[in-house]
Amino acid sequence: MKQIFFFLTILLAVTMASEFTFAQNLERKDVPEKLKWNNSILYKNIDEWQKDKQAVETQIKKISEYKGKLGESADTFYNALRLYFDLYKSFYKLSDYANRVSDEDLRNSENQSLTQVTNTLGTQFGEASSYLSPELLSLPQDKIKNFFDEKKELKEFRFFVDDILRLREHTLNANEEQILASAGLITTTPGEVYGIFDNAEKPNPKVKLSTGEEVELSSAAYTKYRASQVREDREKVMKAVFENYQKFQNTIGSNLAGKIRADYFFSKNRKYNSVLESSLNANKIPVSVYENLVSQIHKNLPTLHRFLKLKAKMLGVDQLHYYDLYPPLVKSVDFKFTVEEGQNLILDVFKPMGDEYVSTVKKAFNERWIDYVPTVGKRSGAYSSGAAYDYHPYILMNWTDDYESVSTLAHELGHTMHSYFSNKSQPFVNAQYATFVAEIASTINETLLNNYMVEKVKTDDEKLYLLGSYLDLLKGTIFRQTQFAEFELELHKKIENGEPLTGESISKIYYDIVKNYYGNDLGACVVDPYIAYEWAYIPHFINYAYYVYQYSTSLIYATAFAEKIVKEGQPAVDKFYNILKGGSSDYPIELIKKAGIDPLSSEAFDLTIAKMNKVMDQIEEIISKKK
Repeated sequence: MKQIFFFLTILLAVTMASEFTFAQNLERKDVPEKLKWNNSILYKNIDEWQKDKQAVETQIKKISEYKGKLGESADTFYNALRLYFDLYKSFYKLSDYANRVSDEDLRNSENQSLTQVTNTLGTQFGEASSYLSPELLSLPQDKIKNFFDEKKELKEFRFFVDDILRLREHTLNANEEQILASAGLITTTPGEVYGIFDNAEKPNPKVKLSTGEEVELSSAAYTKYRASQVREDREKVMKAVFENYQKFQNTIGSNLAGKIRADYFFSKNRKYNSVLESSLNANKIPVSVYENLVSQIHKNLPTLHRFLKLKAKMLGVDQLHYYDLYPPLVKSVDFKFTVEEGQNLILDVFKPMGDEYVSTVKKAFNERWIDYVPTVGKRSGAYSSGAAYDYHPYILMNWTDDYESVSTLAHELGHTMHSYFSNKSQPFVNAQYATFVAEIASTINETLLNNYMVEKVKTDDEKLYLLGSYLDLLKGTIFRQTQFAEFELELHKKIENGEPLTGESISKIYYDIVKNYYGNDLGACVVDPYIAYEWAYIPHFINYAYYVYQYSTSLIYATAFAEKIVKEGQPAVDKFYNILKGGSSDYPIELIKKAGIDPLSSEAFDLTIAKMNKVMDQIEEIISKKK
């Protein structure tokens, strides 16, 4: 099953104040009940959880009894699938509860042990049921068709079974699959090597800032100081970090090339034409979607260049350099929101989504779906989990009384509404949804929030802050992530064409792409030579294959859907529910089409780029007025 049920947005938990002062050393027992999620609807106590765990252990033994018997009869086929998904649902409930109580206080070893128990249980379940897909694929298609004709109850599992059968030509025999599975044990090595080297063994450069302070540029320090308001500091910091990576480009490059060769080994042996094809085919996403993303962004590079020239003007520099990209476009504005104020604001923001959506968000607020307050030992960051199918989703927050908290809550509510409506509308087998659509539901909420705030704020500084932050988001996600996606594609092409790939050649490929995107030869932004080594700083390339493009597509589709909802009203909202209620009842591309946008057309790009230009128009108008 291709499933997604946890969404993490890593945020720093800092000191905050709301209805009362949120102190850094606040204990959970001191937080009002209304600000804590209610886990008791899952299990009233650990004894109830243990009883369910024992039942799941018994069911795991039963699922093994169907091995080798799937083709016996339609009833046996149905009973095996029924047990498999009922067991999956029960396991999700166990796991969801364990994660909730664990995240409340990471110091509590008893609660931590629950997550370890469920992880072990999940492994046992996976091992016991691993025969299902290979055995299903070994059955003649006529026999499977007859089973569905004979047993009408099997209709619930049609999409699941068809999706497995779709991959028949890319699935090997049992012995070959076992060999590939064994090979998979060593293919994580490049990522592990990179992680150890980059985070622990690589020496970090040191620089002396304009204040006279000498700092060691760890990853966190680099992120902080590259956004410095002092131009010479951010130049010095970026140059030092990437020239440090240059020293190790051949080692890191060789490691990355090994990872890409491993990807190609698997895709080739599964009879795919490329790693791109095999990566996208898991959710039946055509290669043309990836290619269309790159070509559409290339067509719209003049909009990025307009942004770069605007940034130069707002920073007061004659010529923008790559090291000027990270300082905020405008000065920060200190918005303050208590939890109640944030809730009321969000209810207003979501009105364009219709009554059903707003009333469900109210339920989330009133029925304690959300854990708001940062307390001692609580997990930092924010996420939404909709794993417990028969119950409502949960949201973990660390509220900081600022606009970031409101924006994060809006984002996580998007995931929560997606899970809620999919769980409500689909049988469990089809309720989970793919990453490709997951971020659309969350990002559309952030867009609606930004639109609302720009209309409602009273001062030009506040409006500039909101517009500038949103513009930085569009630039950083749509263009930068597509730049990464194109770079990744070029590396894979080299390996698949049998060409050598070294650290030096990787740096040249990266540098040429970055110069093209940022208009180095057009005067939009100077891309200094040391930027050639930035690729070595980005872990996604070695940890994932063809993943980052989804950051870009999600924001593009979400922006386009938000624009359509604003312009068309309820008809556009009704179509968007095809995504919210769709789960995995269809492939992501088809769900997006049903929601009103053809991913292979230019419509989403046109709407998004128009929105970006509109934001720049608004900023320039305010700047002109200020002058």
